[in-house]
Amino acid sequence: MSENYKVPTMAEMASKGETPEVLFWVGCAGSFDDRYKAVTQAFVKILNKVNVSFAVLGPEEACTGDPARRSGNEFLFQMQAVANIQVLNGYEVKKVVTACPHCFNTIKNEYPALGGNYEVIHHSQFLQELINEGKIALKGGGEFKGKKITFHDSCYLGRANDVYEAPREVIKALDVELVEMKRCRTKGLCCGAGGAQMFKEPEPGKKDINIERTEEALATGANAIAVGCPFCLTMMTDGVKNKEKEQEVKVMDLAEMVAKDMGI
Repeated sequence: MSENYKVPTMAEMASKGETPEVLFWVGCAGSFDDRYKAVTQAFVKILNKVNVSFAVLGPEEACTGDPARRSGNEFLFQMQAVANIQVLNGYEVKKVVTACPHCFNTIKNEYPALGGNYEVIHHSQFLQELINEGKIALKGGGEFKGKKITFHDSCYLGRANDVYEAPREVIKALDVELVEMKRCRTKGLCCGAGGAQMFKEPEPGKKDINIERTEEALATGANAIAVGCPFCLTMMTDGVKNKEKEQEVKVMDLAEMVAKDMGI
């Protein structure tokens, strides 16, 4: 991978008296998880390629507090949220883009009560906007041309925030066949990681949720499973490995698919 991409920080831009069009909220997974770092890099390459004015907080960004609140530690959530809001408001941030539905949901719906009011959009929506405006020119070829791709609806993107069309429009722009699982959109099934379940072992039962969901995805005959969430990416990848299908079926984030098609 070429290292020639630029990631300015808000502090650097502020020192020059500049304000970016959007703040890219990277999130914990995008910063520290080896697999999801590739998604961050793919998204940044796209932003660079189409000359979007953006910046990240860098070391000034902390966890949104979503896992703390979901697991019942309200005190820790409020501490993390208030600290982040102070930083965001200090830079007078207006628009936030993130590749994580958990960050998206928390900043969009839960920060306003604590004084953090921003326009928050998920990277699938941002990519759709760039495609619709003609800024992203997709070749429609590449390794996905004519292949079957299924999209797994992330809980916090779909049912919690009614974002169903944007990711599907991005996938359709890749000149592929979108095949839907039986449980999709408003009836989508969780990957098994939401509500802070990501950080603990599942309770005893007949089957892990991510295995159930992977079986539904594989039943579509798709060559790839597209996701728009770091938790879903991990859980669906683990499910595909469990079924020993990792050679035949790829699990990829939307940004990775778009970047690949753009040849960057």
